[in-house]
Amino acid sequence: MKQLLLSTAAIVAGAGAAVAGGVDRSGQSIGVIFEQGNYAELSFGVISPDVTGNDVAVFGGSPTGGVAGDHTLPGLALKYDFTDKLSGTLIYGQDYGADISYPLGESIALGGTYAFLDSDVLTGILRYKINDNFSAHAGVRASRASGEVQLMGAAYGPVSGYNVAFDKAWGAGYLVGAAFEKPEIALRVALTYFSKVTHDLDTTETLGGIPVAPVTITSVDTPQAVNIDFQSGVAANTLVFGSIRWVDWSEFQIDPAWFTGATGGGLVSLEDTTTYTLGVGRKFNDSWSGSLFVSHEPKGDPLVSPLAPTNGYTGIGVAAVYTKDNMKITMGARYLDLGDAQPETGTPDTARASMTGSSAIALGVKVGFSF
Repeated sequence: MKQLLLSTAAIVAGAGAAVAGGVDRSGQSIGVIFEQGNYAELSFGVISPDVTGNDVAVFGGSPTGGVAGDHTLPGLALKYDFTDKLSGTLIYGQDYGADISYPLGESIALGGTYAFLDSDVLTGILRYKINDNFSAHAGVRASRASGEVQLMGAAYGPVSGYNVAFDKAWGAGYLVGAAFEKPEIALRVALTYFSKVTHDLDTTETLGGIPVAPVTITSVDTPQAVNIDFQSGVAANTLVFGSIRWVDWSEFQIDPAWFTGATGGGLVSLEDTTTYTLGVGRKFNDSWSGSLFVSHEPKGDPLVSPLAPTNGYTGIGVAAVYTKDNMKITMGARYLDLGDAQPETGTPDTARASMTGSSAIALGVKVGFSF
């Protein structure tokens, strides 16, 4: 049953965390560190959001069209036992990203606005088992990020046509945590803190295709976060599991020098988020297990950045695990009801559009091998 939970927890993270906090795509799951013995896995997820709305009446109420693009989530992990107490894990993922584009010719307020953000994150973790009940883990994270943002449409007034490109840059951070386990009832509670990671990005700013400043450096922090993961057996072959994730999104700022000086503000303004997940897993026989889980991220201020045009969500998901000898295959699906939001610009913040009825579907598969 412990192995069932590890697989389903990975699908919770990989199949649909993509819209949490606007650009959180993975949930930074490190559950692989608790796998038994030496272990390797390959995972792949795809998320298909449907985010649409209409301009406010002052801009004629034009439809925005679909503004959120499909994206994929590849992942790799390797866990190795050095001794019976010390193990090491290496994890690759794309923890943060954005693919937002308001089609030209539809929204008068925001048509032509887009934001693309890519990241690659490599995490190395050491775990030390103090005894059968307590363990500690810590590690380092190397993150490479890049992106491009364009602001277009009547809502941006004199800065409509502004474009900023951020070249790829690396940053480094750390994580630290601890876990309490009671194996006889499959109980585990794990706490992990993730530090912020600062990227110093070469920045090119243009307005209407004309450079407005020399190349500068913009410092962007992917935010600090805290994950609490828990599980417990409640009956024969049955587990309950869940997680709480807090992310310090209010410290995620993108402030290019020329744009900030010209407007008095940065490109994004996000609120901190707390995301909750709760599920139940069941082992049906030696080959098949499954789980059902729900997740919720409470809504915040309905006025949001046009570059992150949703406001909280509620989701439901299922996962199935097939085990054969030293291999297990996990498949998961998730549906997310995304909260209504009002993209805003200006000072004071003023709604420019209304996004309603948005949703997302996520699918994921993972293949793991013990060796």
